[in-house]
Amino acid sequence: MTNKRTVLKSLLMSTACTMLLMSNPSADACTALHLTAKDGGVVVGRTMEFGIDTLSDAVVVPAGTTLTSSLEDKSKGIHYTTKYGIVGNNFLNKHMIVDGMNEKGLYTGALYLPGYASYPEGTEENAAKSMAPEDYVAWLLGNFSTVAEVKENYNKVMLVQHPIKDIGGASFPGHFLVTDGSGASVVIEPTDNTLKLFDNPLGILTNSPTFDWHMTNLSNYANLSATNVAPLDFSGTTINTFGQGSGLVGLPGDYTPPSRLVRAVAFSQAAIKLTSARETVLQVFHIMNSFDIPLGTIQEKQDDAIHYDYTQWTSVADLKNMTFAIKTYKNQSIRSIDVRKALAEAGKEIKVIELDLEQSIEDISTQFK
Repeated sequence: MTNKRTVLKSLLMSTACTMLLMSNPSADACTALHLTAKDGGVVVGRTMEFGIDTLSDAVVVPAGTTLTSSLEDKSKGIHYTTKYGIVGNNFLNKHMIVDGMNEKGLYTGALYLPGYASYPEGTEENAAKSMAPEDYVAWLLGNFSTVAEVKENYNKVMLVQHPIKDIGGASFPGHFLVTDGSGASVVIEPTDNTLKLFDNPLGILTNSPTFDWHMTNLSNYANLSATNVAPLDFSGTTINTFGQGSGLVGLPGDYTPPSRLVRAVAFSQAAIKLTSARETVLQVFHIMNSFDIPLGTIQEKQDDAIHYDYTQWTSVADLKNMTFAIKTYKNQSIRSIDVRKALAEAGKEIKVIELDLEQSIEDISTQFK
């Protein structure tokens, strides 16, 4: 482990898109979706975008780990011991689970929700169940095994304001995607100073606006289809389309959250159902490639600097076979973590697996068939 990957002793749980604010307030481009294979296996994919190197590694958090509130006054926040082990991606050299799954096949990812997320103030009256928003992902993965359990318990904690000086003294604005091995999925959003839960039958999520707005917006694209449009007869004149893909003419191609969500629905609903979840892992990676943001495509001028938002990594969680796979900007090779094996090998300690190793390019000039 290199020095820059130093393991921090405290487990600071957070969200990838939350931390976007810390260096680039405009960063807002995470995308998530899932597919179900014929064997019933559910596979969840998501991208993570940011304006600087996220220095992400994989974190292995065993069951029985005691987690402490991130609130400055440790007496005014929930402390608990994880019931289930967790494997996920961290951020900026910390044990911050930004996207991951637990040993029971529950997936949770948090995506940025600027302009809409809000939290009540922490008080003496609510101190016993108060939680910093950035601790919520770990709490969900550490305590619950299914979406049904999450629906029964998601609001038994209170996410309270936790100002972070790095983001101008604001609490992070994020919302949460939760999916289990049955394909059940929900979105939890902290809006109007409370937690709101939405069933998510399509299993998709991007960023602002709120989830219910996105679902309404899909009505604008009800005409889209993976099937090519048949030729039209206009007064005896045949009008043909140009090439393939005519059923998706009008599919938005920009990187705004509404457009990415429409594409996520279109691609996930059109995907051919493969035999097994193992095969579907590669299929999901291919679909997530459609949401890659090349370096330089999104630019934000901030003071005298220009920030470039780009895809830092893509993760794919196989909730049937219990694997968590990742590829990064610097290494497009897909690397997979066997969740059960990693947790068993970690023992009782939090472990980190380095991800951002330089990719080697193999010379096959003389490897004739």
